[in-house]
Amino acid sequence: MRRILWFRRDLRVEDNPLLSLEGEVLPIFIFDKNILEKLPQNDKRVSMIFSFVNELKTKLQTLGLDLKIFYGEPLEIFNSLDLSAFDEVVASGDYDEYAKERDRAVSQLLHFRYINDTYLFKPKEVMKKDGSPYLVFTPFYNAGLSLLQEKDMKAHQRAVQTLYKYEYSDEITLESMGFKKEAFSYDFKEKLELFLPKLKEYKESRDFLDIEASSDLSVALRFGLVSVRELYRQAQTREGGEAFIRQLVFRDFYAYLLFHFPHLRDENHKGVFNGVKDREKFKKFCSAKTGFPIVDAGVRELLRTGKMHNRVRMVVASFFTKDLLLPWQWGEKFFALHLLDYDAASNILSWQWSAGTGIDPQPYFRVFNPYLQSKKFDKDGVYIKKHLPELQAIEAKNLHKEEYLLNASIKNYPKPMCEHKIVAKIAIESFKHGVYTNA
Repeated sequence: MRRILWFRRDLRVEDNPLLSLEGEVLPIFIFDKNILEKLPQNDKRVSMIFSFVNELKTKLQTLGLDLKIFYGEPLEIFNSLDLSAFDEVVASGDYDEYAKERDRAVSQLLHFRYINDTYLFKPKEVMKKDGSPYLVFTPFYNAGLSLLQEKDMKAHQRAVQTLYKYEYSDEITLESMGFKKEAFSYDFKEKLELFLPKLKEYKESRDFLDIEASSDLSVALRFGLVSVRELYRQAQTREGGEAFIRQLVFRDFYAYLLFHFPHLRDENHKGVFNGVKDREKFKKFCSAKTGFPIVDAGVRELLRTGKMHNRVRMVVASFFTKDLLLPWQWGEKFFALHLLDYDAASNILSWQWSAGTGIDPQPYFRVFNPYLQSKKFDKDGVYIKKHLPELQAIEAKNLHKEEYLLNASIKNYPKPMCEHKIVAKIAIESFKHGVYTNA
């Protein structure tokens, strides 16, 4: 059988089911013009993916294969190939609405076979007895784990494959796609080696901002530099691994919810209030000038590095939707533009969680106090001062005190743009009644 192997979110040769299929193959990768044309020229993620793709090409060449790299609209790329020479195209499942629509169109040209690789479960695998999807994480987690105990989680072994010779001479560069080369460094193998010994303390320490306890493997998972099965196996054999496995399954859960409830991408699942479209507030937020140290530090980290600590993401999103009353969709798009590990399902569902508009059973009245959060998880201000050097001289305890920040004059740093206790009450009333209520 002759196959097109369409690499997408699986940029590796180890434990890759695409490489477990015997026969003659044409491995390809498509830089999707429909996605890239919406990004700025200096988007660091494009340089990052370009590097990952070319590393994959080199590794495939050592196996006697190759990777044909294209740039354009996927349907046009497939139409340009001699599809009569192939029996099928095989790709790992990608389940957001654009991906499903794109793959559906390609399937009209050539038999399309999905394989499950991006997540632990297939989107319709973990269901209630009545066939409906789970809406609460813990039952989903328990049901999923019972399946994992039965299914084969072993690594996929490479099969004997030969390269289908295809003449393609166009050289794809960042410049030819309209992007500038941006510097970045990401070695997931090093990150994995550093993280595994810390699994024992992961559950207790992952939220604290002055401890390097997080895995920093989200980019590797997003682009499939490592298989989710590999991370599951590694965690399963180590003390404390259960807490990390829980996070892996949470990632699955969000993708599962977006698959079954595609309206979540843009619409509230519950509640009709959708924020106040205040461009001035949004501008201050995006430039890290809210006057709330933990929020500004998080935004500064995001703008500078393309990353944001998970605990800070929750604080920032709560502040955005409850203190500033801005539409969660604006925040989601802001994160989507800057996160190196951007994953549509995880980002969208997390923002809906923070706004209290999603499937999560906790309603609108969950509001994070940014001062209490920073006091608990960054007591000594290590994280805040790292990203806001203009606050170096401020005593750590004052970084968590609203009264101090409202009254102090700090050089090069603004006063808080609102008072948390006041705006939190307004937010609760607004979400409760479905309209802006100035309490």
